[in-house]
Amino acid sequence: MTTLPLSGIRVVDFTQVMLGPCCTQMLGDYGADVIKIEKEKIGDLSRWSLGSDPDGLNNPVFCSLNRNKRSLALDLKREDARASVLALIDQADVVVNNFRPGVMERMGFGYEALKTRNPKLIYAVGTGYGLTGPYEHKGGQDVLAQAVSGVMRRKSDQSHPLSIYATPLADFSAGMHLVQGILLALLHREKTGEGQQVAVSLYSSMLAMQMQEGTVHMMRNRELNWGAFPLTGVFETTDSAIVMVGAFKQNPLQDICTALQIEDLSANPRYANFDVQMQHRPELQTVFREEFKKNSTAHWVKRLEAVDILCAPVRTIAEALEDEQTLINRMILEAGETAAGPIRLIGSPIDMSAAEVRVRIPPPRLGEHNAEILATIGSQGREDAA
Repeated sequence: MTTLPLSGIRVVDFTQVMLGPCCTQMLGDYGADVIKIEKEKIGDLSRWSLGSDPDGLNNPVFCSLNRNKRSLALDLKREDARASVLALIDQADVVVNNFRPGVMERMGFGYEALKTRNPKLIYAVGTGYGLTGPYEHKGGQDVLAQAVSGVMRRKSDQSHPLSIYATPLADFSAGMHLVQGILLALLHREKTGEGQQVAVSLYSSMLAMQMQEGTVHMMRNRELNWGAFPLTGVFETTDSAIVMVGAFKQNPLQDICTALQIEDLSANPRYANFDVQMQHRPELQTVFREEFKKNSTAHWVKRLEAVDILCAPVRTIAEALEDEQTLINRMILEAGETAAGPIRLIGSPIDMSAAEVRVRIPPPRLGEHNAEILATIGSQGREDAA
């Protein structure tokens, strides 16, 4: 059997919804023993997304974020339940939570208390805005992070209305930053023997995603917007849409015009270089829109690629999932069957030649592993499992 990179690492996971679970799922994918602590009878809130679930398992939102974990459902208001969790933490390498600051402390699981018990512990926290500061106790959420970080204001076309980005990029990026922080802390502990606290926030992750734009603003007091470049855009075709990026060439406009079979607009002084193209972007975009509407997406992809202009069809998620490249990249995993049908999941984007990701543990039923986990921590745990 393949030895996974995080085999032997135990993670006590208090997370729910997305930021934390996508982090701990990746740790589990690469071998960590992830014990998911859930609220008795309720569990992770994502178990109840998209309405009721006939067997308490097949909710696709929950399944998407919780493979390769074991579920331990407890009432943490009970002293014996808290004692069981503390016994697990005493032997753990990592504790992860994504509660607001202060919640773990009130339950008796704050960093200061736990590091006294387990000095080598890595204590990882994901919050909305940070552990301190004026927004410390504000509720954090993906859409709010898009708004307050400036991401929502960034549009490739200023005539478009403000809108919410439909994929939770703040949750996922913060979750992956939390993975990075945990791995760095594990490396640091290997060198020094010391544990530490690792913290990320939705807010900081959204600012980090804008590292180029933010630096240009601070150093040049100007806006950098890659999506608003004059030869870049999304254009309707006769059957769908195409995205084009006219860049990385000496005269991309000339090649675009060749593909569109129109006169060479780069010979016109109004469009002769990038600066004047930016000034006359609306005119150029109008020309592109009118031309692309004359034929199919496949036609235009073929013509643009023939002159080495970057382009791609604008597809649905269904079309992307059916693409041969998706299968070759091993981006779809099977995780068994339930009463409602098969569990099919998005795989890991990291392809390691010596550590292939597979579903070792399907997304668990609430409390599925209570007896198994609690039996390892003595008679007190066995009473909890009863």
